[in-house]
This record gives sequence, structure tokens and C-alpha cells, in this order.
Amino acid sequence: MKAILGKKLGMTQVFTEDGLVIPVTVVEAGPMTVVQKKTKEIDGYETYVCAFGTQKKNVTKPQKGLFDKAKVEPCKVLKELALDGELEVGAVVKADLFSAKDKVDVIGITKGHGFSGVIKRWNQHRLKMTHGTGPVHREVGSMSANSSPSRVFKNKHMPGQYGNEQVTIQNLEIVKVDADRNLLLIKGNVPGAKGAILTIRQSVKA
Repeated sequence: MKAILGKKLGMTQVFTEDGLVIPVTVVEAGPMTVVQKKTKEIDGYETYVCAFGTQKKNVTKPQKGLFDKAKVEPCKVLKELALDGELEVGAVVKADLFSAKDKVDVIGITKGHGFSGVIKRWNQHRLKMTHGTGPVHREVGSMSANSSPSRVFKNKHMPGQYGNEQVTIQNLEIVKVDADRNLLLIKGNVPGAKGAILTIRQSVKA
């Protein structure tokens, strides 16, 4: 499994040789450093703890001990990734891990919209503006009968927290890799706002 941590920089477009326009998301992928190697003997499973981004302050003592042991500068993001190959502590993974035309899955946290109504959250229609409807026209409307079942069923579309959840978009294509600047140009959009932390991994369903 190939994977790397990155930061969403924004969107742009690239032109192919035959004149087609492809919308792409620019992701700063790496450099990512391996700071710990977990083993079955000690931890019960095998994985790598990887670090990404610079962090000069607000580093906790356990994190500082981990970075000091690995002889690595403190980083902003720590994440466990199951990577292929035998990597040693201190190994650096860069954007050239991937190449153009590779299929990847992108995992990120979507934009948070706070407490939202059913029109924004579930794309429902507003109520009629006439014939005694109101005074609120953007409410959810009738949910069930009074006498039977005398309750609202589970999983009804209702107002509530919208966004700020982990989402995985599968089978996206890498259009271009800029190894010198550690940039990946991924076709289409990916979760999160500008500056959001992403996990780019080899597609599991390609």
C-alpha cells in the first residue's frame, strides 16, 4: 500500500495535448517522515507512524519524546499508515512515490457548515408560500401522523450538524506529479477547505 500525507492548496486546471481542459486539485504531498515503527511483538500490529508539516510550539511532552527519539523536528500531523516495504525510522517519503495516471483514494475532513436546516443539508424544497402555510417556509414539514405511529421514525432527514466529517473519495486519477515542489495534481475535487490535511493512498478498488 502506497500512501502519503498532504495539504490541499486549492484548485486549478491543466490542458492536455489535444486541447482538453482538466480541473485538478493541487496537493502538497510530503515530505513525510517515519517517526515510529510499530511491531506485532510490542504493539500487537504492524504499522508506521508518519509525521507531516512543521510545528514549532504547542508540542506535548509525549510527542516531543517521540520526535526526539526519532531525531526529527516536531511536526503538526501524526498518523498511522500501513506502508509497503521496510522503512526505517527517519525515512522520508516524497511526492514521487506516485506517478501520473495512478489511481488514488483521498481521505479528508469536509468543510463544516454548523447547524443547518433541511434545505441546505438535504436539498429539500421549501413549503408553499400561499394557502395558510407558514409563518416558517423553510422548515422540515410534516414528519408523521398524530395518532399512528405517534412518533418520528429514525433516519428522517432533519436539521442538524452539516459537514466536518471524514469522507473518502475513491478512484481519483493523478494528472501530474511535480517532484521538485512535492506537488500532486489530482483530477477533480477532494474533501476539505484550503489548507486541509489529506491522506492520499493507493486506490483499493482500482
